[in-house]
Amino acid sequence: MRGFLRGMTAVGMMLAGAFSASAAEKTDISITRQPGILYLVSHVMETQKLIEKRAEADGLPGVKVEWRTFSGGGAQTDALLAGSVDIVNTGTGNLLLLWDRTRGKVKGIVTNSAQPVIMVSRDPRIKSLKDIQPSDKIAVPTVGVSTQAILLQMAAAQMYGDDQVHKFDANTVQLGHPDAMAALANQNHEVKSHFSAPPFQYLELKQPGVHQVVDSRDIIGGELTQGTFFTTTQFAGTNPTIIKAVREATADAIDVIKKDPKTAVEAYKTVSGDKTSVDDLLAILNQPHMMEFRMDPQGTMKFAAHLYKIGTLKTMPKAWTDYYLPEAADLNGN
Repeated sequence: MRGFLRGMTAVGMMLAGAFSASAAEKTDISITRQPGILYLVSHVMETQKLIEKRAEADGLPGVKVEWRTFSGGGAQTDALLAGSVDIVNTGTGNLLLLWDRTRGKVKGIVTNSAQPVIMVSRDPRIKSLKDIQPSDKIAVPTVGVSTQAILLQMAAAQMYGDDQVHKFDANTVQLGHPDAMAALANQNHEVKSHFSAPPFQYLELKQPGVHQVVDSRDIIGGELTQGTFFTTTQFAGTNPTIIKAVREATADAIDVIKKDPKTAVEAYKTVSGDKTSVDDLLAILNQPHMMEFRMDPQGTMKFAAHLYKIGTLKTMPKAWTDYYLPEAADLNGN
């Protein structure tokens, strides 16, 4: 009898621990993203309340997700470090920078997109990066650490040698993608080039005189993760159900995009207010490599090696799993 009571006490303590852990998890969470169809997964997640549904199925009912849009990754990471948001959805460079600066206290949850980003220009003189002169301005989402800014550094090192890695840094100016697209449409604006992102790059290429200069795949030699959900290890440790729900909801949203792209782009239009027609957005998704919505990190160690070589990262990760949570370790990343 005493043994039975001891067993029941142990079970009771375990259940109490489980209930208290569940009760301690946040139910009001905030997640950021940037403008653009690169973040289509998040638009589907929002309109279909996929995180909320997964969290409830996993034993955490009543979850409410606030989605916030920032013009660049730098503002998102500042918000994460300040504690004003819980999870951000932005590029690989920002994840690596925060992982390094916080000594591993910021890590990725799961990726959601690996589409190409394209630099475009309305300057007829600029046919390739070799044509960039000191006075030329190139719009990027965040100077220095955005995916586009880092790609320009990688390209400079490939073209001119490692000692010229920062050759294009002085050419970059910080503009959100919608503002950069507006600048390209204004013939009097000093910014004539934009290292863009979908759908903006394809809409810009429809403007008279705008042409492609370089594609991210040309620089990095393949696919590159664009959108990554990441958070602090403290948040992940105290909110395991939310972390699990984000991963599951990401898989659900990607499944919707693959099976029913029309519903997905309608979700994007609803959330973003983009006036581009559904047919035009579907045509964008039919562009080469534009359906690379995926959960496994792509090309991130190449980014890390570059950032470590130029001194931006103080620590070189041994593997991509160093800067992702253990919950992502089963993915086929690189």
